[in-house]
Amino acid sequence: MKRIWIALAILLAILAGTLAHSFYLAGFTRNLTVLLEQAEVHAEQEDWETAAKLTQDAYDRWQKKDLYLHITLRHDETDAIHIGLQEVAELIQCKEGGEYSAANARLIANLELMVEEEQLSLKNVL
Repeated sequence: MKRIWIALAILLAILAGTLAHSFYLAGFTRNLTVLLEQAEVHAEQEDWETAAKLTQDAYDRWQKKDLYLHITLRHDETDAIHIGLQEVAELIQCKEGGEYSAANARLIANLELMVEEEQLSLKNVL
């Protein structure tokens, strides 16, 4: 009987850790998405300097969590986001409006898909 309780405690600890990670990642990526959407608005108004600052802020926040993200997520996902952040920053520097908008939308979609993949749902379990 004692083994069952220990196994149940371990299972509940794993479940709690998984849920905590999902909530944390959702909040973290939500903040990045807001910054990238604000950068998009400024880029549309041709305020490239503010768009660059907001994108750099998103990149810096991503970099601060790099170790955690590489431990908890698949490397191809984190690498894709990292490359996407660098790509949009470069397109801002070049002031390529159309290409920037497409790259920024792709980056935001990748962030949203990453969070969706980490959520506890029937779709992800099966």
